[in-house]
Amino acid sequence: MPGCKGAHPNRVALEIEQAILDYSLTRPTHGPLWVAQVLALQGINVSPGGVRGVWQRHDLLSKHDRLLRLEKTHREQTIELNDEQIRLLERFSPEFRERQIEIHYTGKLVAVDTFFVGALKGVGKVYLQTVLDCYSRHAWGRLYTSKLPVTSVHVLNETVLPFFEAHEARVYTILSDNGREFCGRPDHHPYELFLQLEGIEHRTTKVRRPQSNGFIERLHRTLLDEHFRIKGRTTWYESVEQMQTDLDSYLEHYTKRPH
Repeated sequence: MPGCKGAHPNRVALEIEQAILDYSLTRPTHGPLWVAQVLALQGINVSPGGVRGVWQRHDLLSKHDRLLRLEKTHREQTIELNDEQIRLLERFSPEFRERQIEIHYTGKLVAVDTFFVGALKGVGKVYLQTVLDCYSRHAWGRLYTSKLPVTSVHVLNETVLPFFEAHEARVYTILSDNGREFCGRPDHHPYELFLQLEGIEHRTTKVRRPQSNGFIERLHRTLLDEHFRIKGRTTWYESVEQMQTDLDSYLEHYTKRPH
């Protein structure tokens, strides 16, 4: 009747709605059919349409929204994550793992990576060796025409370590992926040997999970969006040195902005 108030006729009971929300927090990537089937095994009868209705009322229709809810709930320290939830959030958000690492001073953790910039006519492939102090967010980058251990050593030896020494600081730990330019037999690999000589601990991200180095992933996205793509449309480079000059200017600006 007009004017009557009450629950919507298609709305599930409150206890069923809460069960759907609880399950979707535990398994945010499961679809409505899967949720309905699992809940049925627990004696809770709801249709896939009913699950979608609950999600719609709580703005959780997309997997992205449900993952955001999981991350927000964890950030507010109302739940502890299990291994599967951690894997999901790391895959969903490269910065998630970054936020789980406590870094209290400069040099405690320095992230490194190699990034393929593109091909330069008459020169060939161009790679960026990226280095980032995870505490201060100070970044360094050197462009090379190969991705070899010697280039990874060069950027540390010629650029990064002298900077730390000039500021009476040191690098304690390097975090890299498992690329061949960084990893190999500790008694033979140039990069491994260099870190040993400098007394720097070498930590690596998990195999096939480069997103666990969220520090560098975010920097690379920023470099791509704010520098390389823009310069690629507006500047005709004839040498790596020209590219390096513009990159140095951008990184100087980047390290001064608040993070």
